[in-house]
Amino acid sequence: MSAQQLSDLIRFARHNSPFYRDLYASLPAHADRLTDLPVVDQEAFWAANTLHDSRVLTGPLSEATVYKTGGTTGSPKFSVYTRDEWRTFVTSFGQGLVDTGLRPGHRVADLFYAGELYASFLFVLDSLAHAPVDNVRLPIGGGAPLESTIPTLRDLAAQVIAGTPTTLCRLAEQVVASGVRLDSVELLLFGGEALFDDQRRLLATAFPRAEARSVGYASVDAGLLGRPVPGADARVHRAFTPYSLVEILDDTTDEPVTEPGRPGRVVVTSLFRRLMPIIRYPAGDRAEWTGTGPGHFRILGRAEEGVRVGPVSLYTQDAQDAVATADTAGQVVGMQLVVRRWDGRDGLVLRLATAPGGERDTERDADGDAERREALARAVVAELETVRPLYPDSVRAGFVHPVSVEWARHRDLAVNPRSGKLVRVLDERPTA
Repeated sequence: MSAQQLSDLIRFARHNSPFYRDLYASLPAHADRLTDLPVVDQEAFWAANTLHDSRVLTGPLSEATVYKTGGTTGSPKFSVYTRDEWRTFVTSFGQGLVDTGLRPGHRVADLFYAGELYASFLFVLDSLAHAPVDNVRLPIGGGAPLESTIPTLRDLAAQVIAGTPTTLCRLAEQVVASGVRLDSVELLLFGGEALFDDQRRLLATAFPRAEARSVGYASVDAGLLGRPVPGADARVHRAFTPYSLVEILDDTTDEPVTEPGRPGRVVVTSLFRRLMPIIRYPAGDRAEWTGTGPGHFRILGRAEEGVRVGPVSLYTQDAQDAVATADTAGQVVGMQLVVRRWDGRDGLVLRLATAPGGERDTERDADGDAERREALARAVVAELETVRPLYPDSVRAGFVHPVSVEWARHRDLAVNPRSGKLVRVLDERPTA
C-alpha cells in the first residue's frame, strides 16, 4: 500500500470509523490539515478500540494480524495491521536499517521478544528480510537462555545483535563474567527503550569492537516514527516520509513546535494505515527538532515516565542525571526506581547495578570497594535532592522516608517478562 494523501485519510476515517466520526463531529467538512484536527486522547482511543465491536476500526476484523501493545498507558491493548499495511511497515523500516550501518552480508541476531501477540521479534525479522541490502538473519529471540545464545552467536559469527538495551546488557554482563570473546560483533542495534551512558559502558566492555546504534524508532500502536540519522547521537531520527508525519507539540498549548531545541511531545499520523487509523496520535515520548537536517529530531525520553512518592513527583530522567553527574568513575551500568511503603510512609529506593568484575584478591580490596560504593550512594542521593528539593523537604516534614540506595547486578534488575524491557519504575507499595 502506498502512502495516501492526508485529506483522503481524514475523509476515510471520518466516514468509516465511529471514533473519528465523533471526534471530528464539530469540524467543518473540508477540514484537511493536521492543525485543523484535535490530538487524539489516549484514554478515549483505547476505550473505543476494544477487541470486539471496536469503534476505532474502519471495517470488520476479517483480514489482519493482531498484536498486543502496552501503548503509552501501561496496560496491554490490541493493535491490528492488514497484510498490506504490515508489508509497508516492515519495508519502510527495513530501508532505514541501512542508516544504522547494516552492510551486505551482515549476520544479524534478532534478540527481540516473540510470542504472546508481541510484535518486536517478527517486526525486526521481517524488516531485515525487506531491507535493501542482503543479510543473514539469525532468529534467536530474547527469551532464549544466555547459556545457549552466547555459543550460537560465537559459532555463527554474528556481526550484528539487535535487541532491547536490557537484553543487550544482560548478554554483555554474561559475556564479561564468562570470559567469552565475541570478536565478530561490530554493531549493536537497540530499540524499544532508551540506551543510557551507563549501559553503553557495559556494552563497550563486552563488545569493544562494536558500535551501539538505534535500530529505528517505531511502535506497534503508533507505527513508523523515526528513521535513524547516522552520526554520534543515536537519539536523532527523521520521519519516514512519505509514510508518516511527525509533529512536536508544546506541552501546555498543543501548538506545533517549529524551532530547534524546544522540547515537546511527539504526535504521529500514519499515512498508510486505514483499518486502524492513527491520526495525531501521541507517541508517549518527548523530543526536539535539531535543526541539523530536514525533519531531524532528537528523542528526549518518555513523556510521563516517573512516579509519585508521597507528595513528590520524580522522573526517571532526574535519577539518570543524578547518577551521570555523581558517577565520575563509571561504576553504574543500570538503574531502577523502587517505591515501597512502610511505617505509614512512602520511600524511594534507587537500585543501582554495577559492572561485573573478577574476584577480589584481598579483604582490603573488598573494604575499599564498599567504601567507594557508600561514597557514590551519598553523592547520587545528594544530586537527586538538589534537583528535587521537595523530597528532602518532605523527609524533614515526616511525609516520606529518606532516599536509599540498593546495589545489584544488571541481571537482578526487573524486566517486563513479555517484552524483556527494563522496568524503570517498580511500585512495590501494597494496594487494597
